[in-house]
Amino acid sequence: MSTENLASYSQEPEKSGLFNRFLAGVEWLGNLLPHPITLFAGFCLAVIAISGIAGFFELSVADPRPIGAPGREVDGIIEVVSLVNAEGLQRIVGGLVTNFTGFAPLGTVLVALLGVAVAERSGLLSTAMRALVMDASPRMVTVTVVFAGIISNTASELGYVVLIPLAAMIFHSLGRHPLAGLAAAFAGVSGGYSANLLLGTIDPLLAGITTPAAQMIDPTYVVGPEANYYFMFVSTFLIAILGAIVTEKIVEPRLGKYDANEASIDLAAQKIEKITPLEIKALKAAGITFALVCCVLALTVIPAFGGILLHPVTGEIKGSPFLKGIVAFIFITFAIPGYVYGRVAGTMKTDRDVINAMSASMNTMGMYIVLVFFAAQFVAFFKWTNLGTVMAVKGATLLQSLGLTGPELFILFILMCGFINLMLGSASAQWAVTAPIFVPMIMLMGYSPEVIQTAYRIGDSVTNLITPMMSYFGLILAVAVKYKKDLGIGTLIATMLPYSMVFLLGWTILFFVWVFVLGMPVGPGAATYFPAR
Repeated sequence: MSTENLASYSQEPEKSGLFNRFLAGVEWLGNLLPHPITLFAGFCLAVIAISGIAGFFELSVADPRPIGAPGREVDGIIEVVSLVNAEGLQRIVGGLVTNFTGFAPLGTVLVALLGVAVAERSGLLSTAMRALVMDASPRMVTVTVVFAGIISNTASELGYVVLIPLAAMIFHSLGRHPLAGLAAAFAGVSGGYSANLLLGTIDPLLAGITTPAAQMIDPTYVVGPEANYYFMFVSTFLIAILGAIVTEKIVEPRLGKYDANEASIDLAAQKIEKITPLEIKALKAAGITFALVCCVLALTVIPAFGGILLHPVTGEIKGSPFLKGIVAFIFITFAIPGYVYGRVAGTMKTDRDVINAMSASMNTMGMYIVLVFFAAQFVAFFKWTNLGTVMAVKGATLLQSLGLTGPELFILFILMCGFINLMLGSASAQWAVTAPIFVPMIMLMGYSPEVIQTAYRIGDSVTNLITPMMSYFGLILAVAVKYKKDLGIGTLIATMLPYSMVFLLGWTILFFVWVFVLGMPVGPGAATYFPAR
């Protein structure tokens, strides 16, 4: 960026007006938080200290689970277990490594990412996004941009780095305001973060955090990566439509006609690279390969063809090896078509190119791995101490006393998740903190972990657009100042706020209609209530 761009980037947002003062307050609060890794290290120490205090005062609650239920204490009492003693220290030291290596999201995310890396490094994902957006008719370009943004969540970095700048250029080439294109793509990539037609790395990551939280109530409960697939599949179309409406009816009229003199770059030098015939040929080959891979995988769950990956006892897909191995299939469905694309396009010629692609993806995961180490300790400590279970029982009792036991409970939960996301922008970091408290609590109110996780994903997604704490917010701002050199943080947040509000309302309504009016499962084999009834 030029010196002028950097000056625009660091410019303070406008302080006047109630709304801008609110935004400034959110930013100030967010900046007070330490790095997420430091945060989790602090949480670990806090859990140890609190367990010692609670253990000293013998804090306990009556176990609400029926006699004979899995995990229920023999005497029917749940006591806080102190880690501030010799036994606790031995457990911490002895479990430090296994807590990390056994943390479910770590392996699942890394395995899925290996496949995505091949598709990304070969150029498949970039070409597919350009084809999807550039071939759209002018009338459909807005909804296509939002839709492409949602789909790009399978490899989220690609959406931020490639699609958002591309959308701004496309809108400008059509004589429309480039910031409207940027906003539409940003809305899809970030606001629709949890929606998708395909399972991505976020699905096993969240499921791996939800499972140990649910096991505080039922030690046998397992939440699979596919737990929210049905609802998120449908949500893709809702967010695409809402995003297009907000862009064309609210955001673009508010931005007005674009003045090229506002740009801080030479717009004439910007070119949208057209897809070459070789890329088209490679894309078709990858598409055919993807279809063939999907057909082969489908045959494994069709009884007429043996159904070798169906449940060996029930013969159903619920609890089957197919669903348990979904991460392996994410790897396969990205890696194989990605390699085929690379071979045809000439971007991958040998096995060494595939290995280099996978290695490069692991090079970017250093920060995540360090974060997981401390997050895994926090989750394990919280479970060992029974603090989460005790807090869940007391919280559930409080909600029952207030009469908040029905579906309306989820409105407060979604709003709370959205508010926390303003200050803790990482989906996995936020869920690792909140899941051990709220999953058991709401389970005791009678709702399944799958439904609870669905509600969390709504709240977490819709405020991604308006928080400076979102990891890619600075990147989006840097792209925006290219087209409007005096643009500040407040302007960008104000532009994205309508999306956040409409997505929150529309997505919450869909959640209630889908789950509580139509009684549809949020994913394959997912129950709505706990215990299932």
